[in-house]
Amino acid sequence: MFVGYARVSTQDQSPDLQRDALLEAGCEKIFEEKASGAQRDRPQLKAALDYMREGDTLVVWKLDRLARSIKQLIETVEELEERRIAFKVLREAIDTTTPGGKLTFHIFGALAEFERSLIRERTTAGLAAARARGRVGGRPPALSAEDITAAKAMLRDPDITVKQVATRLGVAPSTLYKHLPAPRSTIRKAS
Repeated sequence: MFVGYARVSTQDQSPDLQRDALLEAGCEKIFEEKASGAQRDRPQLKAALDYMREGDTLVVWKLDRLARSIKQLIETVEELEERRIAFKVLREAIDTTTPGGKLTFHIFGALAEFERSLIRERTTAGLAAARARGRVGGRPPALSAEDITAAKAMLRDPDITVKQVATRLGVAPSTLYKHLPAPRSTIRKAS
């Protein structure tokens, strides 16, 4: 039995292209996941592997859909081999049931990891260049300086709870604690 595994990295992406290719390849069952390849815990991949039996073939659209590192890729394929399950990659025409397919698998795995390293290197360089020009990436802080000042003022009143302050500012109490690690003790000492 051909069992397909499709993965997209973000919630915005659609696995339709992968699903169509897997169906065309003859997959009778397809497991789909929206998760980063870097994540070790991927429930749908685990479900696919648990579902498969000796003689089945795991089919993926591209090699990087299965794993993000050579180590992770090789570990998964070795597990499949131990269980006598074949592995097939549609885009790279890899089929581990043949010696040539095994060789191709290792070559493409190395190239995929090399490509990811280059992307990571370019991303790091781009972020450093942006920082050098004064641009800072990332999410803006949940609380402004004015919000923090208001929170401190409200917390001086022992009758107002941290939860009430957080609600007034439209954030979770954990966010307030992030900006004011010990809100009450810090404010009382400063008074």
